[in-house]
Amino acid sequence: MVLNKHTLFYLYTVQSEDSSHNIYQFSEETLLDDTQMDSYSSRDGIRTPKQSWVKEIKDREWRTGTEKLKYEGQEMNKVLQLQLEVFRHKASERHVLQWRNGCEGEKLPDGSVLTLNCINEYGYDGEDLMSYNWTSRQWSVSVKEAQETVEKFNSGSGPDPALSCQDCRRWMEIYLQYSPQHTPISAVDVYVFAKKSQTESSRLTLTCLVTGFYPKDLKMRLRIFTTSLPDHLLTSSGVRPNGDGTYQLRKSVDVQEEDAAGYDCYVSHVSLKQPVFRVIKEWDGKRRDSSGGVGVIIGAVVGVLLVLGAVVGLIVFLKKKRRNGEYKQMIRSK
Repeated sequence: MVLNKHTLFYLYTVQSEDSSHNIYQFSEETLLDDTQMDSYSSRDGIRTPKQSWVKEIKDREWRTGTEKLKYEGQEMNKVLQLQLEVFRHKASERHVLQWRNGCEGEKLPDGSVLTLNCINEYGYDGEDLMSYNWTSRQWSVSVKEAQETVEKFNSGSGPDPALSCQDCRRWMEIYLQYSPQHTPISAVDVYVFAKKSQTESSRLTLTCLVTGFYPKDLKMRLRIFTTSLPDHLLTSSGVRPNGDGTYQLRKSVDVQEEDAAGYDCYVSHVSLKQPVFRVIKEWDGKRRDSSGGVGVIIGAVVGVLLVLGAVVGLIVFLKKKRRNGEYKQMIRSK
């Protein structure tokens, strides 16, 4: 379990406009540890801090980072223009190109960052377009219309993913110097409850909700008589950030209403007491349809997700992919 893991992602969106010079408006936002730290728009050319600590970044570093955003946004214009031509779309129809690139890294005691993973992918009009495969060291297409662009990129005329990965590590080291240094380890709060299933009247949806934990690495299993239920039977929210720097995770499974015995939620996290770092909370077999304390908890969690969705929901293809471990390969930056 990596205890000092961080993420840095750049999210670009370019919208076509009817322009004789093929210069399109673009916007960008930077997410450090799932929290938006800035935003930039080519409309006014202003990069706006979104967190108070961002204002402490040195002017020289801020200007250099801003120039980086401008340059990459301009390069995206070329990619968008090529895709408009391939799809035979008109710029006046306002098509959208999106680019997500960044890295995951572990902060070492000396302040440097060890790169664990890098991501580089594009989307067009809300659908996957192409992505970089770290196994083959080649760009790969998601739709045939991206083939021409991929061939250009693989021939060396496109962005260098390895360079982007190294650059991400360098900027992560810089930003982590200014961000809150040590978020205290926060213990988990575990809730297990059941509600009437929305799909089958004779079944219940059993949910394990874990919230308030930091760091974000956590293991959770829904079990029956100490045997973990297979993932394909579960519905998971994925680890989501709360508004206070902690995280939450929810997993659910449909069960027969009469089968109330033997279910529990197994949680493992660094904040839990040694030597096992785990807690097991059993389901009491009762049904609670969003009443009492559970209703308040769920309402608060949903409220957090709605706020976060308003920020990142515009990036349609910003879904965390798990492509046969393609993006899981360990990459050590030189």
